[in-house]
Amino acid sequence: MNSLTLLRLRGLLLCGVFAFTLAANQESFSFEYKPNKGLKGYSGKYDDWWQAAIFYQIYPRSFKDSDGDGDGDIQGIIQKLDHFTTLGIDAVWLSPIYKSPQVDNGYDISDYRDIDSMYGTLSDLKELLERAHERGLKIILDYVPNHTSDQHEWFKASVNRTPPYDEYYIWHNATYVDGERLPPNNWLSTFRGSAWEWNEERQQYYYHQFAPAQPDLNYRNPAVVQEMKDILTYWLDFGVDGFRMDAVPPLFEDELFRDEPASDADNLDPDDPGTLNHIYTTNLNETYDMIYQWREHLDNYSAKNGSYSRVMMTEVYSDVQSTMRYYVNDDHTRKGAHFTFNFITFIENTHLGFSVNDLFANIFTFLYNVPEGCIANWVLGNHDQRRVATRLGVDNIDLLNILAGLLPGVQVTYQGEEIGQENGEVTCEQGYDPQAIKNCSTFNETSRDFERTPYQWDTTKNAGFSEGDTTWLPVSAKYENVNLEAEKSPDAPLSHYHIYQQMVGIRRVFKNTSVDILAFTTFGTNIFYLNRETDNEYYGIVFNNGYDEEPINAPGFLDNITTKVILTGTNTQYSIGDTFDPSRPLKGKETVLFKAAKEDPSI
Repeated sequence: MNSLTLLRLRGLLLCGVFAFTLAANQESFSFEYKPNKGLKGYSGKYDDWWQAAIFYQIYPRSFKDSDGDGDGDIQGIIQKLDHFTTLGIDAVWLSPIYKSPQVDNGYDISDYRDIDSMYGTLSDLKELLERAHERGLKIILDYVPNHTSDQHEWFKASVNRTPPYDEYYIWHNATYVDGERLPPNNWLSTFRGSAWEWNEERQQYYYHQFAPAQPDLNYRNPAVVQEMKDILTYWLDFGVDGFRMDAVPPLFEDELFRDEPASDADNLDPDDPGTLNHIYTTNLNETYDMIYQWREHLDNYSAKNGSYSRVMMTEVYSDVQSTMRYYVNDDHTRKGAHFTFNFITFIENTHLGFSVNDLFANIFTFLYNVPEGCIANWVLGNHDQRRVATRLGVDNIDLLNILAGLLPGVQVTYQGEEIGQENGEVTCEQGYDPQAIKNCSTFNETSRDFERTPYQWDTTKNAGFSEGDTTWLPVSAKYENVNLEAEKSPDAPLSHYHIYQQMVGIRRVFKNTSVDILAFTTFGTNIFYLNRETDNEYYGIVFNNGYDEEPINAPGFLDNITTKVILTGTNTQYSIGDTFDPSRPLKGKETVLFKAAKEDPSI
């Protein structure tokens, strides 16, 4: 019996059931996963456009500047649309482009129905939608529902107690102790310090989960709920294909305004939000209900128009159980997000120097917990995280891009990951991240500017990002060696770009198969192996996590199986079309993807 058969037979293999075994030596793990099929609300594996799609995140200010002012814009995105079709991308998600004072880089919105002049006009966005749709690309807008800018007309009217806006935000009277005015309770902002800001004109505090310039909306007010649904409808009518919901866990707060209990975190100063257990300000039942309402709103819109699904994806940094409730309610009678971002596998739980058993456990954790009938997703990075090439190592970028493409479900790519772009170089004086520039002594540890530096297109001025003399954030000095033009060159067939592009082509085979089984295992301390089975073939990826040559040391591995190498990382001893030899040691940090025909139906 060969090892592929062993992987298939370990444990109880029922649809929607996972098999997980730990070998006696405690060093080798094995797991098998079958996607759910035929369950309520899920008629097949990948029968809707988004279920196996690749979503590409653009940070618009850093993507492409069309007019030389140093800021990326919508016309710049239009100029580069062919980049996505050449890569094989299905949908492009834009970080916020709404009208904004830019206190928090566009996440402080002063008008939800207009575009900031930095990026262009509504006409520019309409053109982008038309050009993208002509190419078969879908456009996803960032939706920021938790808060507005303090420059929004709603907030100005609320300060003045002008109906109906007087209760659009969360206002509360002060507490007085020995004549001293104090905030209503101990709630802390994500950006540190009290989450309450005193407003002299209204003579009350308002609540802000983030910066003081970002007052939270009051979702206990039905008028606010309807207003925000109307905004969704406005953009759906405009032609957008879905939304990424920003920062959804804090949508609702405890209506009794109770103090939050202390956490068990040590050595934190009192202003650090980690000192509290946020049981009254995040992941309340009402928050989940709001997400379910928005899903119903999107589904009803699509049904009314007799058209395709408008997708909703939610940003949630939380524990596994809380995260999964954003997919579907407990009794599966109400749908939530089409998918909620998987920050668990490659961002929160995987760190530089990870072991193959870490990798195994972190993939397993998400797959095991995805609710029945829901679709997994794989996220390597975003605008709030150190770039994956920096965070997990340049020598792992090919493995991670191939792995994210081979795993079942949605793949999400942050701009630059396809070329292995690393963090840029930014000083505190050059920075824009509002929470970081307040304290230059901790800027290098706290700033998110490093992952937001401009895209590296080529070796021309400003890496081809802008013709201007300056750019909003400095272009990384690494652009001379890492840029799209160099990696697209026929002389660089093993570039990160070509590897990413070829993996996109390979993953499309999984959309049209009636059999889809995933299994993965570890061999010893450094070898990781994963295979995905279709109707007619096996696809296997094997990776040496060590820096030295290492044998696979797995008796029977691939015995009597003819394999063909179809993709490798940049550090490899194989060429495309070679037969993979399991008896040959793998080079340090070598990644090989091969396929094998299912010659014996009983395998």
